[in-house]
Amino acid sequence: ATSALDTESERIVQESLDRLLRQKRRTTVIVAHRLSTIRNADMIAVVNDGKVCELGTHDELVNLPNGLYANLVARQMQH
Repeated sequence: ATSALDTESERIVQESLDRLLRQKRRTTVIVAHRLSTIRNADMIAVVNDGKVCELGTHDELVNLPNGLYANLVARQMQH
């Protein structure tokens, strides 16, 4: 859970997690509200009302017209 971390601490945790996942080559499910946590994921599944409504990479999802993920990214960039 990185939501309570400051930006620098979150970066350190994220880099450590990325390094560990590369070394172990494991599939990992990450639940996140802070989208920077999942930006580099191989695959992102957006769940709304208990159903997967969007599936793809960050680049694919931010380019979906009227996409939920794209909307969330835009809103987080404003803050």
